Amino acid sequence: QVQLVESGGGLVQAGGSLRLSCAASRISFSISNMYWYRQAPGKQRGVVATITSGAATAYADSVKGRFTISRDNAKNTVSLQMDSLKPEDTAVYYCRAAWGGREYWGQGTQVTVSS
Repeated sequence: QVQLVESGGGLVQAGGSLRLSCAASRISFSISNMYWYRQAPGKQRGVVATITSGAATAYADSVKGRFTISRDNAKNTVSLQMDSLKPEDTAVYYCRAAWGGREYWGQGTQVTVSS
């Protein structure tokens, strides 16, 4: 079945960096729009970054200039480079793939930023 597996989460001090990766299998990756979402305790899940099949990108205002989304179609992976991390970036980060009316989610990876 389709699998999206996130990795790269962890604990980091404010101002530090982390790089998240999402490895996809059994999907039409090259034609999928890929997303990173996050959900903090007690809050709704929200989109952080988007990269289309044509590699156009978009970011939530709260992460613009600090986060960078990228994709490698040869490796079926999407990454999220997170720099200048803040405590408010603490959340579970999820990868999502969407194409042709279908969508799939990964299991999430925890990112904790200490002050």
